[in-house]
Amino acid sequence: MAEYVHSALGGGAVADVLLWKRWCSSVGLLVGSTALWFLFERAGYNLLSFVSNVLLLLVVILFFWAKSASLLNRPLPPLPNLEISEENVVKAADEMRVWVNHALAIAHDIAITGNWRLFSQVAISLWVVSYVGSFFNFLTLVYIGVLLSLSLPVLYAKYQNPIDDKLNVAYNIARIQYRNFDDKILSKIPLPSNKEKKIQ
Repeated sequence: MAEYVHSALGGGAVADVLLWKRWCSSVGLLVGSTALWFLFERAGYNLLSFVSNVLLLLVVILFFWAKSASLLNRPLPPLPNLEISEENVVKAADEMRVWVNHALAIAHDIAITGNWRLFSQVAISLWVVSYVGSFFNFLTLVYIGVLLSLSLPVLYAKYQNPIDDKLNVAYNIARIQYRNFDDKILSKIPLPSNKEKKIQ
């Protein structure tokens, strides 16, 4: 069962980190995200000044390292060739294109075809996101997302069968409620057909 969750998460290094198969990386992600959240949320540090100070410290260290290396005949700082390959840019653009096209297809179905089901699903989803977002700021929401991503996959891999049973029950109840909502409310809304639009 854990292999199913591992393959569902992509089966690579990210899945290993989320399922705590790489303890050092998982602990590092948890400690790093907690430290950043505490630094920005509780200590009141600003993101722009933090990035600037870190880059300033890095530049100063590298500058003095290079100067002292030339004076003391020591090796220069071991910096790799820092550049993004065209292949990685193309992969990222292709991935973004898939998501953007999916969002545009949903917008097309809502705006052009007048798909009421899709409209209600998108409207409810956006309302839930807006409602949850009103309780937290963006950084806290990202931190909660990191905590959930480090805990939910492990719990699901451990207790997959009982969780699936409960989710099936909840899905069936939600589907029945949605059908009742669709039958009682959405079906009573008069919608002009495409033929009537063309005649007018």
